[in-house]
Amino acid sequence: MQYRQIEIVNFFVVGVNYKKTDATRRSLFAVGEEQYSQILSDAEKIGLTDLFVLSTCNRTEIYGFAEDASSLTNLICQHTEGGAELFNEIAYTKKGEEAMQHLFQVGAGLDSQILGDYEIVGQIKKAVKFSKEHHCMGGYMERLVNAVLQASKEIKTTTLLSGGTVSVSFAAVQYIRDQFPIIEGKKIALLGIGKIGKNTCKNLVDYLDTKNIVLVNRTISKAAELALEMGIRFAPIEVMDEVVASSDIIIVATNSQKPVITKDQLAGGNQKLILDLSIPYNVEVSAKELTNIQLVNVDELSKIKDSTLQKRQEEVPKALEIIEKYSHEFIEWHKMRRNVPVLKAIKTKLEQLHQCDIFINYSAKFSSAPVHKNDEKIQKLVNGMAVKMKEQNQQGCYYLEALNEFIATA
Repeated sequence: MQYRQIEIVNFFVVGVNYKKTDATRRSLFAVGEEQYSQILSDAEKIGLTDLFVLSTCNRTEIYGFAEDASSLTNLICQHTEGGAELFNEIAYTKKGEEAMQHLFQVGAGLDSQILGDYEIVGQIKKAVKFSKEHHCMGGYMERLVNAVLQASKEIKTTTLLSGGTVSVSFAAVQYIRDQFPIIEGKKIALLGIGKIGKNTCKNLVDYLDTKNIVLVNRTISKAAELALEMGIRFAPIEVMDEVVASSDIIIVATNSQKPVITKDQLAGGNQKLILDLSIPYNVEVSAKELTNIQLVNVDELSKIKDSTLQKRQEEVPKALEIIEKYSHEFIEWHKMRRNVPVLKAIKTKLEQLHQCDIFINYSAKFSSAPVHKNDEKIQKLVNGMAVKMKEQNQQGCYYLEALNEFIATA
């Protein structure tokens, strides 16, 4: 395979997040599974093979190596509803080491809507896996992502950045607890049991001390499995309307591109608290107009403060130090990678020397034994050359030095 040099300066992130726009406009650029496939397919057609798309309730971002950011921007705008004009108004673009640092901070939960929210790690892994399956994840990008995940893991295990119980899923439970100091007798429906839905379910049981919960999920086997684990009930998607109608509290964590609950479904029913954790919204916003409905979205939930947030804030400097360590290691690896063509060239030349008449004649002056290729000796010289190039950042002189050393020890 032909060696391809990739430069950090060609690494971009283009995206929108909660910092610059609300959930309503952000949802216009949400990327579903079908759109993921279309984006990655189009990327491959235009020669972009090192990229992935991260779409969560907090952000939609595309990370990739490209000649300029516009090709990445176009991929997002062509396959989402918001359009280029709005995207350019609310989006941000980061390049090179700034983009790399952004990815490290996103992976650590430093850029999350709730500081230290560790759910982002699973979302990054899923996005990267999907990109890899579509042949859009090169070795260089994979190495960078692995460095980000390693840093995130160390931050998770050695700091309190993700300590306590603050996340979107916990914020939902905390909000319910504030609204209903007495939860006994309240019927709860949880729609969707992806990562956020599953975490919310466990928090409902643990912190509200209730099992009056019904799970509804498109794949009923997953709902049945979680319901059995948590000691609660489940229902098939076909009876979702009945479950919604009979519930007092509804948490929506589905992954639909269109609302799964409409205003008409809710009109005339009993008083309900509905928490929509989905982006794009999976409950019609107009449902707020109904007097029997209290509808709260993910941005409103994320404003909830908790005493653990202050403790997390104090851990930020430690997290940044860990990020600095891993980003420095990656940059050092990148610098060494630049030497690959030289190292390959010298190895090839050394392997060819045993066929060179001048070298054969020279060697015959010191030994009557025939000249054979010595792979172990060649690799030892190349490794030594690599170390010297790393330490002193010189290339050409070590090319000649390796040749001289090989000939002198022939």
